[in-house]
Order: sequence, then structure tokens, then C-alpha cells
Amino acid sequence: FLITGKMLDLFRRPEDPKEFFELYAIPSALLIAGLGASYFSGNIENVSGSVAIASAICCIAAIAGLADQKTARTGNILGIAGVSFGLASTAADMSIVGATAPAFEQVGILGGVGAAIGAAVASVVGPTELPQTVAGFHSLVGIAAMVGAAGEYLGNAGELDAGTLSAIYLAVFIGGITFTGSVVAFSKLAGMMKSAPLALPVRDQLNLGMVGILALGMAAFLDPSLANLSFLQGLDAEAVRLSSLEMAAVLSSVLGFHLVASIGGPDMPVVITVLNSYSGWALCAEGFLLNNPLLAQVGALIGFSGAILTWIMCEAMGRSITAVIFGGAGKPVANNGNDSTEIEGDITIGSVDNMMESLLEAKNIIIVPGYGLAVAQAQFAVADIAKKLKGMGKNVRFGIHPVAGRMPGQLNVLLAEASVPYDMVFEMEEINDDFEGTDVTLVIGASDTVSSAAEDDPNCSIYGMPVLRVWKSHLVFVLKRTIGNTGYAGMENPILYKDNVEVVLGDAHETCEALRSAI
Repeated sequence: FLITGKMLDLFRRPEDPKEFFELYAIPSALLIAGLGASYFSGNIENVSGSVAIASAICCIAAIAGLADQKTARTGNILGIAGVSFGLASTAADMSIVGATAPAFEQVGILGGVGAAIGAAVASVVGPTELPQTVAGFHSLVGIAAMVGAAGEYLGNAGELDAGTLSAIYLAVFIGGITFTGSVVAFSKLAGMMKSAPLALPVRDQLNLGMVGILALGMAAFLDPSLANLSFLQGLDAEAVRLSSLEMAAVLSSVLGFHLVASIGGPDMPVVITVLNSYSGWALCAEGFLLNNPLLAQVGALIGFSGAILTWIMCEAMGRSITAVIFGGAGKPVANNGNDSTEIEGDITIGSVDNMMESLLEAKNIIIVPGYGLAVAQAQFAVADIAKKLKGMGKNVRFGIHPVAGRMPGQLNVLLAEASVPYDMVFEMEEINDDFEGTDVTLVIGASDTVSSAAEDDPNCSIYGMPVLRVWKSHLVFVLKRTIGNTGYAGMENPILYKDNVEVVLGDAHETCEALRSAI
């Protein structure tokens, strides 16, 4: 919530009216105080259920609020209220079942430590680090689901019904995939692992084999008598169940690693949304096994919203949702971008002076930022350039690809940080048809999202992905650190060799500062 609030504050403008969100604390405090008072009146069980319902309603309203820029801050506050009510309701439920003071102390200490760590992380996370931070948070949800499910089984072995046992196994299964998959996503997004997909020759067969073994493990977990048909015969029922659960934890973790490692860098934005959905379903399973309706409701909310966002992202990228979810299933294994069509022609090297003169002569200008803009921290200089040009009467706009950066909306946040007006920022579908009538396009730190290979080269790894057709502009300047510096897909961009494209080499921040000074 701190990170979300921090990102939303970047969209604030000096002329925006003052908001009094702190007043939401008054009804929230009254509701929680009423829950505390019900403990002394002996009616805590009924009030706890009402607070849990209020928590679920606030969480649903938070998702709805965050879906629109105008209501996003309200959504974030409602989310904080919803989780606060959920914690209060859970504490009340602990009291109802007779939890002792040491149990509350443990929860308080661990919750305080977690909150302190979260606050420390939030204080150092900026727009550039946002994607890997989100992936890191998902890994925590996955491991929490695994540990919670294991604790529920170990604490009640021999006393659990089939429904609870199913929920325990599914929580371990989904949690394991979410945990290791999120760790791999974090590593790729943070540059700790190569972005190229892991291309094992029998990738799909390995995945299917692991899923098959996990299915057999669930059958044995639910009905230990089936173990008599395997090498586990002779073990008692609980030993069979424990062995099946341990196998599920290990194999699902391996499966999660392999699924995400088999997906290339360009699809990482979609992977984040898939893992978001997985984390929700892990929570949902946890809610069923703990007989906690609130946890199941919030988990289902996260799971469905993540799944819907995944579908939207796959549509935007021209990707198969099945291939993304199942680690590239059905796609050719050996294509990492190395089999793409050989590019012919020469690269034209431009300069800041050329770029400045062309911009001053142009009437219609589009600026296309990419992740390189975030890395170079050049958004402030670019924003100033855009404002200066607009002040000269030129039509200046920003074109944003749905997956520019490493996650949806990252470039929007960066531009908001630099106080770029909302009405200058356009999504790909809004601006793509305007490039033909554009005099000059500046491409800053973008590669795969503006690559003509996505439309022209069936052999490249991003073929079929909708891209910004910057090469249709009258003149294009591409800011790159070096010629050999490829995009996240690991392939060179063919537009660099087109006659109407000039490449300006150097650090994007330094180049943009020089351009600002020249203008």
C-alpha cells in the first residue's frame, strides 16, 4: 500500500484540490473499536463476521477504485481499510477459539517485523524497480501458502476430511509454482538471470510429466491405500500423505522454476500478471483449508483480477495465453531470436544537433519512451523538452506501448513523475495510425516495442506482437547506448537500418540533457 500510494502521488499536480483521506480513519477506527467492545459484551462472534464482510467489501471496492486514475487514491485507502478490518476480524476469531496471550504476542511480533520490512522496502522502491518488487512480493505469497498448508496438516494429521486435504495439497502445489516462478521472474527483471528462455529439447514433455506425477501424488494424498500399488507400499496412511506432500512441495517448486525460466524476457510483463493470479488462487486454497471465508474471498478476487489482466495483456501482445501459462507450450523450442532474417543495409549515425534542427522544423512530434528511459533516469529532461516544443506551438505527444518497460503502466508512472500532462500521453491503439503523418519521432530506450520484425519476420521471437509503427514517420531518431545493445528479446531492431532512421549514440540521460540545452 505504501508503494502504491507512492506511485499514485507521482500523478498529483500542484493545482489538484486537497484530499482529506485521513478522515477515512474515523469510521475505520469506530468499526474496529466496536469489535473490541463486543468482546466485553459477549457478542464478538457476530460482530467479527460483520467486520469480515466489511473487509471483503472494501477489498472489492479497492480493486474497482484502482481501475481508474480519478478514483485510484480512494481505492488504495479502501484497500488499507479492508486489510485492517481483515486483521481485526482474524484477531477476533483467534480470541473466539481460545488463543492465549503468547499466540497474540507471536502474531504481533511477526506482524510488526513484517510491517517494518515492508516500510523499508517501500522507502527505496522507485518506478524503475517496481516490476521486480511486484514479482518479489508474489514469491512471499507462494511460500506463505506452502508453509500455512504444511502447518495445518502437521498440526491436525489424522483428523482432516477430504475437502481440507484437497485444499492443503492444492495450496502447496500452487504455492510452490508461485514461489519459484516469482523468484525466477524477479531474477530476470533485476538482470540477475539472462532474459532468453530456457530452451530444453523436451520442455513440454517435462512439464506434462511433472504435472502427471503431481496428480498421482494428490490421489495418494487423498487415498493412501493407492500407495500399495507403488514403491510406497508398507507405509502407514499418514506416512504416505506426508511423503506425497513433501514430493508436491519439491516438484511444484521445480515446475514453477522451469515454467517461468522457459519464458523469454519480452513476455515477462504477462508472467507478472499470471503470477499475480496464481498467488490469489494459493490464498483461496488457504482460505478453504483454514475454513476462513474472508481469505477465500480475497484470494478469489486476486485470482480472477490477475487472470483477467493476463488475458488483456496477451491480447495486447498478440500472445497465446496457453503458451504463457504453460511455459511456452507448443512454441518452437530453439528460437531465441537467433534465427531471425539477416538484416541488410547500413546504420545512419545522427547527432544532437541534427535532432535539434529537425525538431525545431517539425510540426508533429511523437516521443516513444522505453525501459532504457527508466534506467537512464532521463524522464525529467524529456518532459522538459516536450514542454519547450509544445510552447513553440508544435503538436507533441507521447506514445506508450501496453508493455513498455517491465510491467503494465511503468512508463506512465515515469512520465507522471516528471509532471508530463495526462493529455500528452497516448496508448498504442490511440496513436499508432498517426505515425504516417508525423514529422519526427524520438525513440528513447525502446527496442522490441518498436521493432518492425514483429510484423515482417516470422522467424523472430516477437513475431505477432503489436508494436508502435515508428518507422512510418517521416524521420526517426533512435537514442541508443551502443549499436550492439539489443532489446529484452535479445535481437537487433531492423528499423535501425531504414533510410529514414538516424541512431544517436550515448547515454540517454546525457543525450537528452544536451538536446534540452540545444533547444
